[in-house]
Amino acid sequence: MRQNDTHGRRARHGTPTAAERGWDDSLYEGEPHGGDGSGPGPGGSGAAADVSAGSSGSDGARDAADADPAEEGARPSRKRPKRKRRVLRWSASILALLIVGTAGAGYLYYRHLNGNLGKDQLNLGERKLDKSDPNAEGQTPMNILLLGSDSRGSEENIKLGGSRADRDRPPLADVQMLLHVSADRSNMSVVSVPRDTKATIPKCTDPDDGKVYPETTDKINTSLQHGGPGCTVATWEEMTGIPVDHFMMIDFAGVVSMADAVGGVPVCVKENVHDPKSHLKLKKGSSTIKGEQALQWLRTRHGFGDGTDIGRAKAQHMYMNAMVRQLKAGTKLTDPGQLRGLAEAATKALTVDEGIGSVKKLYDLGNDLKRVPTKRITMATMPWEYGPNNYVLPKKDDADEIFSLVRNDIALDGKDKKKPPKKSPEPTDPSRPKAQIPVRVMNGTGSSLQAPVTGRAGVIAETLGQQGFDQATADQTPKSQADTTITYAQAGQRGDALAVAKALGVPERLVKHSSAAQEVTLVIGSDWREGSAYPKSRGGGEEKRDRKAPESADALKGDDDSACMDVNPNYVW
Repeated sequence: MRQNDTHGRRARHGTPTAAERGWDDSLYEGEPHGGDGSGPGPGGSGAAADVSAGSSGSDGARDAADADPAEEGARPSRKRPKRKRRVLRWSASILALLIVGTAGAGYLYYRHLNGNLGKDQLNLGERKLDKSDPNAEGQTPMNILLLGSDSRGSEENIKLGGSRADRDRPPLADVQMLLHVSADRSNMSVVSVPRDTKATIPKCTDPDDGKVYPETTDKINTSLQHGGPGCTVATWEEMTGIPVDHFMMIDFAGVVSMADAVGGVPVCVKENVHDPKSHLKLKKGSSTIKGEQALQWLRTRHGFGDGTDIGRAKAQHMYMNAMVRQLKAGTKLTDPGQLRGLAEAATKALTVDEGIGSVKKLYDLGNDLKRVPTKRITMATMPWEYGPNNYVLPKKDDADEIFSLVRNDIALDGKDKKKPPKKSPEPTDPSRPKAQIPVRVMNGTGSSLQAPVTGRAGVIAETLGQQGFDQATADQTPKSQADTTITYAQAGQRGDALAVAKALGVPERLVKHSSAAQEVTLVIGSDWREGSAYPKSRGGGEEKRDRKAPESADALKGDDDSACMDVNPNYVW
């Protein structure tokens, strides 16, 4: 990973441990690290209470598509320079990445901006999850991990973030949000994870110096210190079972640049609020914030809700949604010089994976993301609970449910359209006798932490053979995925795939039409590491109910313009 003043990972030894540091509590000049040391709960600022479900860096993670002319029919038509119109499409880190493609003139400047971008490897773990399969139409979902770094590696970041003494310590990933875009680009889901979440950080190797970081258990924000953002990606894949396609990481300076670029974002508080730690001070009602004031809003913890980082995450989600709506409504940049300065600041503030490591690639990615309508954006926080030793733990069942929704490309808002029945519906009965149905069985039980169960494909192929599927064969090609799936290549094979599912007790929701399949293919996921029948506890009776984010995820819809932050009574003025 490139090491410069903005992106660099510096001295690794002789620095305080990550557990002693918190983004909000180590920001301010002269303030001791660790805050007031109080325990978790309302008003607490100890490590357990200091839960970050997302912070300034990833608030930039919202795609904010510029409105189509048809959507703007109610407004007087005005011609806007094409270059400016493109800028309006994006917010936060995605906005930053895409603006750079429109700000410069000429190939040399384009190369210059490409050189500004920090680039790093996508995944530093030893094992990676296989990418999501395309659906029947050949469309593939996309998962982007959005990271906010607390780096103080530049004078600008020290000015904005405080804590000059931290300049040389490796940064923490205090903001972590997964952006999931559905295969058909009809909806987008964003899931934040609190920074103090207890996680198993897999073995990672630093791509710069070859240092090997052994597997460990720690707060998830420390994963960035194990070789770079690629280790955070590996940690996410292990924790969630969701394959990550790309990452984007932004620092303090980048957040301020984005807030200035859009000319301000409307926010709302239910009472006058003053948080002396973040320096945010706003009057009751709506205000438009930008620049450093926007950063104050995104980093305020004590002033919102019960004083924990969960309230801060809610404020960040509100800000991101408001930015999207602001851009859709016609917010614009009018100063070419401002655009050029923004392009410089944005590219210097960003680190991305090598797969999207150029302005052109980022612009193309943005054109894909802008297809998602605002009303189908849903932001949520991983359901959580406090655990021992100042850890936050995923809430059993609810956290599993929200990750399962993302893995299976199901919208968090519960509004996936029911596909109209086809004139020639797919059959539910086998197209031929069991003995004539070719079935390919693959072992996908491995993960970034667990080795695959040896011989698993052979065991299940033999089980199928005993039930009359004489052409079931074990394929030894390495696979790795969280959920067991049965895919089929052609509509006429659905009945064949359902027959395989019935024989093994696999629920119908895991039977899918995929353009990547060549025949009926069973991949045994890490959810089925033993036994010859699919675990009944995994079936769950989910076939008859609509699935959406659980209440504990505190989901916020992109078109909700009535949201207003609750203020901690201790910080009302």
